[in-house]
Amino acid sequence: MKQHNLSRAVAAGLAGTLVMTMVMLMAPLMGMPSMPIGKMLAGFMGIPAAIGWIAHFMIGTVLALIYVFVFSSRLPGNSWVRGALYGLLPWLLSQVMVNPMMGAGIFASNTAAPVMMVMGSLLGHLIYGAVVGGIYGSEPVQFETVSAAHH
Repeated sequence: MKQHNLSRAVAAGLAGTLVMTMVMLMAPLMGMPSMPIGKMLAGFMGIPAAIGWIAHFMIGTVLALIYVFVFSSRLPGNSWVRGALYGLLPWLLSQVMVNPMMGAGIFASNTAAPVMMVMGSLLGHLIYGAVVGGIYGSEPVQFETVSAAHH
């Protein structure tokens, strides 16, 4: 049975969520709709915005744990590709379950710019997955020491 590194999985989830969040917050600068997921979660759940952002990072961490324990060894490619492929799963779930629950409709059909929202979400989830996979799947670099006798 493969040994999993829990602290690395949590770190990968936090890093992936941070990078995804930065991209989503910069979306309007790239001509895409605003996607402040923490604020959106807060509004949906009736909680303060800060708690919504914490919930967003908790969800990202849990999804990273699911990646590590269920999917990381089952997907093809290097660690970044495996992670990006995994990112398709939370993206699809967000489109068919989370969006409708939050009033945005399936594949953001109730929003002003559904195609842009769906594509922005796809980009964010692919980036999230790639970062999670890359960080979790990368092993620390091992440097060989060269003895003086070899010179």
